[in-house]
Amino acid sequence: MKLTSVTVGMPVQDLEQAERWYRRVFELSEPAISPAPGVVEVPMGAIDLQLSGEPVARSGARNTLRVGVENAAAEYERLSALGIELGPLEHVPGAVDYFDFDDPDGNALGVYSLVLD
Repeated sequence: MKLTSVTVGMPVQDLEQAERWYRRVFELSEPAISPAPGVVEVPMGAIDLQLSGEPVARSGARNTLRVGVENAAAEYERLSALGIELGPLEHVPGAVDYFDFDDPDGNALGVYSLVLD
């Protein structure tokens, strides 16, 4: 299989509010498309983020969308300043810096950067 693209779907209760939140948190500026009623798709680096207005009840299983950045610590400070509730910034020597958080609908998100120390 040769992949040509990846789209990650996230259920949200309020589509317009969720799109604004994701654009602010991930600094997304690319135009969105609506591939189907109740769906907004926004380019997010190497993937497309697809927000769909639907019930967000959880079955117990939870997917996590993690995104790589150049400096997780800098993003931690930026998101903290926006008032986003974040988990602790973790450092794994010689591997990764990362932190996790949820969107307003309870979707699990994470930010990481690779480190070489």
